Amino acid sequence: MPSNDNLRATGNQDKTANGNHRVLITGTGLYTPKNAISNEALVASFNAWVAADNAANSDAIARGELTARTESSAEFIVKASGIHSRYVLDADGILDPERMRPRLPVRDNDQSSVQCEMGVAAAHEALAAAGVKAEDLDLVIVACSNLERPYPAVAVELQAALSAGGYAFDMNVACSSATFGIETAANAIRSGSAKRVLMVNPEICSAHLNFRDRDSHFIFGDACTAVVLEAADVATRTDGFEVLGSRLVTRFSNAIRNNFGFLNRTAAREDGAVESADDKLFIQEGRRVFREVCPLVAELITTHLGDIDATGSDLDRMWLHQANRHMNDMIARRVLGRDPSEQEAPIILDRYANTSSAGSVIAFHLHHDDLAAGSLGVLCSFGAGYSAGSVLLKRCG
Repeated sequence: MPSNDNLRATGNQDKTANGNHRVLITGTGLYTPKNAISNEALVASFNAWVAADNAANSDAIARGELTARTESSAEFIVKASGIHSRYVLDADGILDPERMRPRLPVRDNDQSSVQCEMGVAAAHEALAAAGVKAEDLDLVIVACSNLERPYPAVAVELQAALSAGGYAFDMNVACSSATFGIETAANAIRSGSAKRVLMVNPEICSAHLNFRDRDSHFIFGDACTAVVLEAADVATRTDGFEVLGSRLVTRFSNAIRNNFGFLNRTAAREDGAVESADDKLFIQEGRRVFREVCPLVAELITTHLGDIDATGSDLDRMWLHQANRHMNDMIARRVLGRDPSEQEAPIILDRYANTSSAGSVIAFHLHHDDLAAGSLGVLCSFGAGYSAGSVLLKRCG
């Protein structure tokens, strides 16, 4: 297996050659909502709304003042994305043609928040897999695309709900939040400021999605993932994954955007429409994103592999961000120099859809048990910003 003097353990197997603590991923967890929506059910709701809207605006359409809306189809969704279904916190509200958004009632301030509740479920599984008690944690990070409130931090609430030790904070790098969170956690361990870190990704993507937009109404689902990272000298699990290193990149782009924020209410027009305008939800230029992001991510992974004198042919597994099947195939093809197999670049978006930062971790969580000791893999994210993260992992044992 290729190695690098700065990343290879020597002498003291709990530290790298430069004296930093070795970092291991020792446990992962996954919370999957109970409600699933198939493409067929989603399309039926969307097309019912399209028919009603076209009927309500028939005169304006006849005069040429408006363009009739186009129906969608399950086949179109699969062809465009590879998505067949998605899990959501609430299906009834989404599938109601008169509402078309989830029903998630406001909770009392003394109740657990939705994201904290999701985080607890995923965290318990990850902690159990790692053999770690919550009170032994030094840091809790909640990293996701959309936080349900600015403060108090959801991470601090989760820390309290778990009776975890240390400190906690939230962070947001859109779909790359998990890889950026892993680097943040790993750096805390390498520096010695933490021994055990819990990084959680509670994604409620259905709440920021415009279900009346034909080009994007099918993209997202909800889920929560959790990752336990530990210093090698305290980890009890011997078959985890060593974090060999991470590489992050950001480049500003408006191709993926969500303008919702606290300033919206200060700029409301007299009709109040600004708070519900389409650009306060998820919007993207899909073809442009494909064209610009795929080469960026492939170059990031390839360059990162070069840092440890490795190439795509040395990779045993690619856990890629689960946004679009065509993007994943293109990136894997550029890195490997050939078409990837289902085992080399596993796909979970067919049933989970795009779960933002949780997607690559779901792929890792569900598709790593078969890897032998010494196997090399990359966990990679990419999304709004643009942002992209590459984390190289080696199976221990």
